[in-house]
Amino acid sequence: MFKVIRGWIDRYFSDEEALLLLFLVIALFAVIISLGKVLAPFLTAVVLAYLLQGSMNYCKRFGMKHLGATVLVFSAFVGVLMLLLFFILPATWQQLTQFFYELPKMASKGQGLLMMLPDQYPDLVTTEQVKAWTKQIGDELASMSQLAVTFSISGITGVMALLIYCVLVPILVFFLLKDSDRIINWCSGFLPARRQMLTRVWSEMDIQIANYIRGKVLEIVIVGGVTYVAFLILGIHYAALLAIGVGLSVLVPYIGAAVITVPIALVAYVQWGWTEDFIWLMVVYGIIQALDGNVLVPLLFSEVVNLHPVAIIVAVLVFGGLWGFWGVFFAIPLATLLKAILQAWPKGLAVDGEVR
Repeated sequence: MFKVIRGWIDRYFSDEEALLLLFLVIALFAVIISLGKVLAPFLTAVVLAYLLQGSMNYCKRFGMKHLGATVLVFSAFVGVLMLLLFFILPATWQQLTQFFYELPKMASKGQGLLMMLPDQYPDLVTTEQVKAWTKQIGDELASMSQLAVTFSISGITGVMALLIYCVLVPILVFFLLKDSDRIINWCSGFLPARRQMLTRVWSEMDIQIANYIRGKVLEIVIVGGVTYVAFLILGIHYAALLAIGVGLSVLVPYIGAAVITVPIALVAYVQWGWTEDFIWLMVVYGIIQALDGNVLVPLLFSEVVNLHPVAIIVAVLVFGGLWGFWGVFFAIPLATLLKAILQAWPKGLAVDGEVR
């Protein structure tokens, strides 16, 4: 047994650069796990800097200097941020408040629908099951009401945190865009001169993460925008709120689409019942989801993500459980990082007790 373990160690951990890469990965995970909340503004700024870097490169191709491109792209970013804060966010918040206000009425109508199931399907659903379901729905509504009260009480703290983000994050974004090369060179100065494998992994992941972030944000905007226009034409209530939910649901592959379908169907049923309007809405929503999964995602991520669906779901569950929202957002890049490390990891061939 000892000889087998020794051979395995010699094969996979005999390279000094591989050991350094392993140490860096473990250290990075430890820092994010222990200081994730503290570093949240910095992580947000890094994501936005990756998102804006493509626009900067586009400006530079037209002959603009680095500082001029930075100022232009950052000014556009601040303009979009102001639009989001003063127009889109208040309208969405108003719809969210109204949605929570009418949620008990929606739940009562849903309970009435459940009470009809024992008569229609007596072999599948019993009255006791329906009573248990309605009790569970009532308990969930009570907990949601308590959560809403708690959220309103802590609203001042939330506003202060939002103000801190609105000031701190743009400053970080500006300096990350302006001094990105200096920051990378400073960090690489602590690494050994011989780092071929580290450079290969970093180059691949830098391209992967940048393309993933830009593609994912573009997917959110396209899916959310198309959904909003479709819902507005069909006349469903809370069109903006539901469209934002559909857009954000693409952050969680497979699972997000299934989860957001529930409130959409609930709002449509409460508004129209089992009518043609309800059917048309669900058909249009299904078409949007199908086009997203079969057309938009392959176009945006054909060269970025090459992972099995099982690996993607496991990555979302694991990293989402560890880091919450950021774990879900970066689940696919992190899984791709692990895959790149495993592919680049040196594998010596053990022959007659020697590693060659």
